Amino acid sequence: MLYLKKNLMAKRYPFLLFIAVLFSVGLQAQSLDTPTGRWQTLDDETGEAKSVINIYEQDGEYFGKIAKILIGDNNAVCDKCSGKDKGRPILGLVIIKDLKKDGDSWDSGTILDPQKGAEYKLSAWYENDNPDKLLIRGKHWTGLYRTQTWVRE
Repeated sequence: MLYLKKNLMAKRYPFLLFIAVLFSVGLQAQSLDTPTGRWQTLDDETGEAKSVINIYEQDGEYFGKIAKILIGDNNAVCDKCSGKDKGRPILGLVIIKDLKKDGDSWDSGTILDPQKGAEYKLSAWYENDNPDKLLIRGKHWTGLYRTQTWVRE
């Protein structure tokens, strides 16, 4: 009886391994198609993680909200923001709006800098097709831009 159980497990093991490999390959391929997930923002000067942004899909567009503040005051409000975001807590604030897939990247969205209260045009793409490093470019109406690297949490 013990031989029969070992033999049965030996036959199932390669099948289970095959399924696990397929599943992991599927996750890898899927992650290149979407920026969804939790991303750590990095300070441009120190490289230190500043916050965590949760990017999610809604009606075919991508949005991102501040999920965690790693440096600074967790109770801070967006004093410099305008409109409906003025005076709102920065934690939980939606800072990425209306980002759309555009080939191998995402474009046509906006990103809010809550420290400055300024909104910029947004584009994003993976660094060297690495789904764990997302390049975020905010572009000012003057044509000046800044690019940050975010890392998957």
